[in-house]
Amino acid sequence: MKIAPFALTAALMLLTAQPALAALAVGAKAPDFTTEGAIAGKSFAFSLAKTLKKGPVVLYFYPKAFTQGCTLEAHAFADKVDAFRKAGATVVGVSGDGIEELKRFSREACRDKFAVVSATPKVIGAYDVSFRGKPELSDRTSYVIAKNGRITYVHSDLDYKDHVAKTLAAVEQMGGKR
Repeated sequence: MKIAPFALTAALMLLTAQPALAALAVGAKAPDFTTEGAIAGKSFAFSLAKTLKKGPVVLYFYPKAFTQGCTLEAHAFADKVDAFRKAGATVVGVSGDGIEELKRFSREACRDKFAVVSATPKVIGAYDVSFRGKPELSDRTSYVIAKNGRITYVHSDLDYKDHVAKTLAAVEQMGGKR
């Protein structure tokens, strides 16, 4: 049986356009972790527990710094970071990238507006966001985590376009339940 090239291309596009599945459900306790992060080109020690003391956290996992979708997603979060802050939330990008790469990414793609942190394969696994079985890379999954450490919203899709709007809406919907 011969498959027309356009049919094969369409089938491949359909397969790659499917959202990834995040195993951590709404209501689950977000795994705590500490790691190295960067904001405005400077490194710092990141602790999810300490960050949650300030209020809700939007923890968004992305595959690789400076790839097209990840850079566009970082720009989109940077454009809306003030709205997240107004709603009481802290935005934190998470990837398996090393700290030197994250320092540069925090300046160029995140525009000095929010932190990005490095995740080990263990952290990526704990959040069940491993990119197609590659434990050193995460898929594109955004979690909204309430101050009590419980996940209140999950959006998992390799297309970056809806992550910012949907997580911001989820944070704003939390209102006084932060």
